Amino acid sequence: MSNLRNALGCVIALIPLRVFYLLSDVFYPIVYYIIGYRKSVVRNNLKNSFPEKTEKELRRIERRFYHSFCNVLTEIIYEAHISKDEIKRRFKFVNIDVILKQFETSQGVMIMTAHYGNWEWGVNFPLFTYEEITSCQIYKKLSNKTFDSFMFRLRAKFGGMNVEKQDLLRTMLRLRSENNKGLFWMISDQTPSLHKIHYRTRLLHQDTPVFTGTEHLARKFNYPVFYAEVKQLKRGCYECEFIPISLHPTQTEEFEITEKYTRLLQQTIEKHPEYWLWSHRRWKYSRN
Repeated sequence: MSNLRNALGCVIALIPLRVFYLLSDVFYPIVYYIIGYRKSVVRNNLKNSFPEKTEKELRRIERRFYHSFCNVLTEIIYEAHISKDEIKRRFKFVNIDVILKQFETSQGVMIMTAHYGNWEWGVNFPLFTYEEITSCQIYKKLSNKTFDSFMFRLRAKFGGMNVEKQDLLRTMLRLRSENNKGLFWMISDQTPSLHKIHYRTRLLHQDTPVFTGTEHLARKFNYPVFYAEVKQLKRGCYECEFIPISLHPTQTEEFEITEKYTRLLQQTIEKHPEYWLWSHRRWKYSRN
């Protein structure tokens, strides 16, 4: 059986991404029109987020989202066999020097990002930097053990370290005690647990509970904070720009960092809303 899996893997590795996209084009109408995966969630999120848009405009965004969603799933599968050179061509960091500059005076940098574009391909960051920086992807263990194992290996493929969120503080303290430099990727656009809501703001016209953990850690360690804005240039090609949120977190007011991130995220979504993960139940704990 293992020989069969290995042989199948070798065959799949020979298939170019453009062929994978043919599968995406096939699955898109099935996922959208037939299965209707979380369509009520997507439709409600879009309607509440863009009350100024017509029904026709909302449906256009909705269809584009589902097609983009299928593309990203295809790209994640393809990542299992993508080469270092190819992923560097397909996902680029346009101003990585602003991050490297911070390590001249700091032991760590916090990156606030989102489920936008292909949020998984950013794990190739270690390919653009040097070994003295430990790039850490913060994640939550998945309930499906097989899928969790697959994603764990995928995210560590290019040299990054997977850190479960409950181990983040210990990891930061360990790296600091060992005089290692750490870059911490925080996907910050999800919904916190009900008992962990410490701050609410407005996002896309809606009352929105937000995570404050990144801000708390940044102020504790005085690590600079950046927003990673991902742009899709064309299908299968992305670029990421680092936008400073705070270079001196200890000098900020409470929730200032979180608020700045939320405003930057909203600007990104409003420019091209189809690339955000609308199927997430983002506002299940909102008050309106």
